[in-house]
Amino acid sequence: MTTESIPSTPSTLVTGGTGYLATRLIADLLASGVAVRTTVRTLDRADEVREAVRRAGADDAGLSFAVATLTADDGWPEALAGIADVYHVASPMIQSTDQNEVVVPARDGSLRVLRAARDAGARRVVLTSSFAAVGYTPKPVREYDETDWTDPATPGLPAYPLSKAVAERAAWDFVEQEGGGLELVVINPTWIAGPTLTASARSSLQFFTRMLDGTIPAVPRQRFGIADVRDVAAAHIAAMTTQDAAGKRYLVLADGPTMTFLDVANTLRAELGALASRVPAEELPGDEPTPLTIHNERAKRELGWRPRPAVETIVQTAESLRDLGLLAPGA
Repeated sequence: MTTESIPSTPSTLVTGGTGYLATRLIADLLASGVAVRTTVRTLDRADEVREAVRRAGADDAGLSFAVATLTADDGWPEALAGIADVYHVASPMIQSTDQNEVVVPARDGSLRVLRAARDAGARRVVLTSSFAAVGYTPKPVREYDETDWTDPATPGLPAYPLSKAVAERAAWDFVEQEGGGLELVVINPTWIAGPTLTASARSSLQFFTRMLDGTIPAVPRQRFGIADVRDVAAAHIAAMTTQDAAGKRYLVLADGPTMTFLDVANTLRAELGALASRVPAEELPGDEPTPLTIHNERAKRELGWRPRPAVETIVQTAESLRDLGLLAPGA
């Protein structure tokens, strides 16, 4: 058995249904009355997804599942059957310093989904990429918008931003050369935070848990943008429903200056009292991060998108980890 059916066939697919962003996106789509099919590695994880979307107050009656993975062709024709709108959110979870082990599955997985979407006659794919595909090639002034690209040939480029840049480029090339009318929109969020619906701390949330439980005595020196997971989901939906978004990429992050990990730590300690009593107050030794500007004007102007304040995101991330029991005892 590779699919779980529901009374009415959905026309929307979300890949990687167990993920931090995917569960939020699925919940928001269901809450708006859209029936959703989502992919999972095994149907044993279907209840996990249902529980996650119910945490957001969404009715999971309109949710169904298909088994498919980014590393194999099996299951994708069934997953895409009858689908018009595809949110490709899934990303291979590979921890490796070997670039090929990270880059090849990311690129090939995106192409696998796009090819299946084209073959199924889908209308549009909204692809989750990352700021890592935009701003990891040095510039004299670190100011980035959607015209910027991380150059895969950048010396010393880590495997993760390399994989994001290569996978996104491959997606655009495929749609241009072999898409057959399939539309593509790309969302490029910065560091994603915000309340989780999953029962485990994943992705960026692991850094919050380590700060809150005192595992790390000092934070890295780095500057970045913060994107609320709820706002990233909203940007995906707007990108799917905005006619003129086809063929464009959108940077997604909170308004205001970019932040450092120390800014995040200071916000937690200032806003959360005892919950943040173990949060570090020092940075690791090193140079001060250079100024960084990331523009989100295109998403606001063209998608009607409005992000939450970064402080709200930071505080509510910690509160959600506490409320779900995902912090170590005493934190």
